[in-house]
Amino acid sequence: MFSGFMVNAWIAGSIVAVIAGLIGFFVVLRGSAFAAHAIPNGSFAGATGAGLLGINLLIGLGVFSLLGALAIGWLGRRDRRDVATALTLVAMLGLGFLFLSFTVDSAPAGYSLLFGEILGVSNSQLLPTALLALASLAALVFLYRPLLLASVLPELGAARGIATGRIELAFLICLALATTLTVPVVGTTLVFSLMIGAPAAARSVVRRPEAALAVSVAIALATVWLAIAAAYEWNLPVGFFVGLIAACSYAAGRGWAAWRRQREATG
Repeated sequence: MFSGFMVNAWIAGSIVAVIAGLIGFFVVLRGSAFAAHAIPNGSFAGATGAGLLGINLLIGLGVFSLLGALAIGWLGRRDRRDVATALTLVAMLGLGFLFLSFTVDSAPAGYSLLFGEILGVSNSQLLPTALLALASLAALVFLYRPLLLASVLPELGAARGIATGRIELAFLICLALATTLTVPVVGTTLVFSLMIGAPAAARSVVRRPEAALAVSVAIALATVWLAIAAAYEWNLPVGFFVGLIAACSYAAGRGWAAWRRQREATG
């Protein structure tokens, strides 16, 4: 379990879990779950386009993730944010399926993009993954205070001179960067599970933002580690365990929050 190709799976999975836990906290805090679903799925078009042109997968993912983030940010200022997000998702998914139809091995290529290849991460993928993770982390550190204030108290943030529209766009770009990092490892489908399940559970358990961030990362790491170990042990898809554990962690968090409220009310 800890030798050969599995070492790369543990390393890449851990990197992805940390970034998903951090970015996902703000996704949940800002109510941007639909955008967190749309941008990774929209990047599917970039990945299939890169495969069709024979260029690096990360280039296609990065370009289309960024285009999706900019489209959502720009259209969201002129229309309802959910409508803008849905239109962006539909357009990019349509392009993705068009590009995929021109690919010779369309079925295996589509499967790997949707569900990732965490057990097939090569040595050459680890360095780009780590560099993208560092870039995502640096962006979050830079944006942390204004992003937190704009997410929790947008009126106060605006009164203090924080340009909420620019912060929103910057956050979407961070989400696009995280998507470029995570999709090759866990796929477009499982990114959503990691970015929503762990942070939502953390927010149910812990109230302070810094503590919630730490708990979110811890839950995301535990989710990935347990999923890899279970997939190796029972020879079942990693994605099944990631989705199951993420859902169970959220349910456990909600249960804990309900118990705590009841205890406070009766105490």
